[in-house]
Amino acid sequence: MDARLNYFASPTAGKALKHFMSAGKALKDTTLPAATQELVSLRVSQINGCAFCIDMHSKEATAAGETAVRLNLVAAWREATVFTEAERAALALAEEGTRVADAATGVSDEVWANVARHYDEEQLVALVTLVSFMNAANRLNIITQQPAGNYVAGQFH
Repeated sequence: MDARLNYFASPTAGKALKHFMSAGKALKDTTLPAATQELVSLRVSQINGCAFCIDMHSKEATAAGETAVRLNLVAAWREATVFTEAERAALALAEEGTRVADAATGVSDEVWANVARHYDEEQLVALVTLVSFMNAANRLNIITQQPAGNYVAGQFH
């Protein structure tokens, strides 16, 4: 599979994506736990079917020490016993924040209250921004059919 566009060859994409990727870097530097960031990024990408981002975030999570068992269970996190209550709250927010068209209310008050019990305000800002960022990144890659499989951990850091 070949990508429809080469972002690295486009001056316009180069300018825009430089700023876009700096937002992603800013999120990495927050107090939101790195494991939570990778789990959320992976789950959003699974829901959206973004193969490039699934490849990227499963490899980044592995490089950061995440276990294969937890990564393999992200898609079925509700039934899995390997996630903390805080991670489960973050994954619920990620799902409702990604599937906004599926519910007239977007993120429910129940999901928001649960995630707010586990994260402080700055972490909540990071979490909401991460879900939004990943949805945008997924769309950039899906629309242009960016191929998956060749990502190397740390490639964009």
